[in-house]
Amino acid sequence: MTKQIRAYLELLEQFFSVEHTTEELLIFRAEMLQRIAFYQHERLIHLIVTMSFGVFFMLSLILYLNVGGVGILLLTVLFLVMLAAYIKHYYFLENSVQKMYQYYFKVEKLHDRELAQNG
Repeated sequence: MTKQIRAYLELLEQFFSVEHTTEELLIFRAEMLQRIAFYQHERLIHLIVTMSFGVFFMLSLILYLNVGGVGILLLTVLFLVMLAAYIKHYYFLENSVQKMYQYYFKVEKLHDRELAQNG
């Protein structure tokens, strides 16, 4: 997913490096809305998973502090490692979607400018 998002952000940068017609802007804007919706869904799923691993980590930590044991400690460390990985990925998803919003607003401005000039 990370590669796909980076490739799409690169495509967005390339799109804005040249001039486009009003029709091209409309088509691209519609495509962007679909992609943003897809990545928002992905972000929501990862938020749920990240929060779940946070809860699992906290529960296993409480269990370890109350009961002890090497097995529970290993489980707690495993949850902590997974939580850190999910936080990192969620951070990337959140920032990428925010960049996509900025590009979308840029397309809207360009489209509005085109309409005003041709209007």
